[in-house]
Amino acid sequence: MNTTTDDSAVGNAVPTFFDVCNEWHKAMERVEKFNRFLTTDAKIAQTPRELVWTLNKAKLYHYIPTVPESQRKQVPLLMVFAIMNRPHVLDLRPGHSFVEYMLGKGYELYLLDWGAPGPEDKNLKFDDYALDYLPRVVRKVKSHSGCDEFSMLGWCLGALISTLYASLRPDDGLKNLILLTAPLDFSERTEGAFTRWTKSNRFNPNIIAQKLGNIPGEMIDSGAKMLKPVENYIGSYTMLWDNIDNPAATEAWHSMNTWVRDIIPMSGAAYEQLINEFYKENRLMEGTLQIRGEQVDLSKLKASLLNVIAESDHITPPCQSERVIDKAGSDDKEVFRVRGGHIGIMAGRGAEKNTWPHIEEWLAKRSE
Repeated sequence: MNTTTDDSAVGNAVPTFFDVCNEWHKAMERVEKFNRFLTTDAKIAQTPRELVWTLNKAKLYHYIPTVPESQRKQVPLLMVFAIMNRPHVLDLRPGHSFVEYMLGKGYELYLLDWGAPGPEDKNLKFDDYALDYLPRVVRKVKSHSGCDEFSMLGWCLGALISTLYASLRPDDGLKNLILLTAPLDFSERTEGAFTRWTKSNRFNPNIIAQKLGNIPGEMIDSGAKMLKPVENYIGSYTMLWDNIDNPAATEAWHSMNTWVRDIIPMSGAAYEQLINEFYKENRLMEGTLQIRGEQVDLSKLKASLLNVIAESDHITPPCQSERVIDKAGSDDKEVFRVRGGHIGIMAGRGAEKNTWPHIEEWLAKRSE
């Protein structure tokens, strides 16, 4: 009797009813997972901290140190994020957090959260952020830390505000300045998509601000996403679906998506000023920018300067960040170029192997 199994017959066997039900059940589980990641928030910004100062909507947090006092750096670090996003991306999730990483290296860490402007804040300008908020934050950092010197890390528009402050108040104790993807130069040679849009004579930010008051976060977010529409509206979700059974990948996606969805408005006056005085007229680089009647002179910026540039940044193209090195009056300055995008260089998979260690090593030498 021939008992040889016909492999081809087995391979082509018709699925049973139970096989179909099992596959259907697995597919539905994947759909439920996908929907849950889209509609729920991950736990982010979990590193323990204490509130030490407030002004209007702004809050200053101090992170609880995690190393003995004898191992801590002497110079505290103040982190300043953009005014139209939450700063939680600096502390995305346990095990992948710049805050957590720097605490482990012994830094005394402070974070400025600008908060979400209300209708009553529509007249807030960069003048207010650079010359009202930051000087008061700096005084609190000094008194709380007991150190007369401090370092500052500014990211995106936080880097622009930090640059204004560093140039206008060079003698307030700022020892080290780290700029991340800083939008500073809007000359003809640096035109990216945002610059081309905003420099058009048909684009009038004054009318937009007058009609809306504060600029909705959804409007700013949509503009950024339209720079790479396929990637942002299709590719991101395709990647989630393809990795739906990979816990590490879905956890990372869920955390980032939670931060991305938490968008806040931008004050109307700051929006007008950003488009008119920076994008259209490039006043900072031309040396014609005045803040509260004070001339902003980049040559007066004398803190040690680390300029971190994302090579694949489509929000702030590298050319918009490069020229500050030539303009700054610092004796100690360095450019660090990183492969990655506007957010990815600090929150992507390679950040803890590339960007974070370089920032920490540069800062460690200047924080004793």
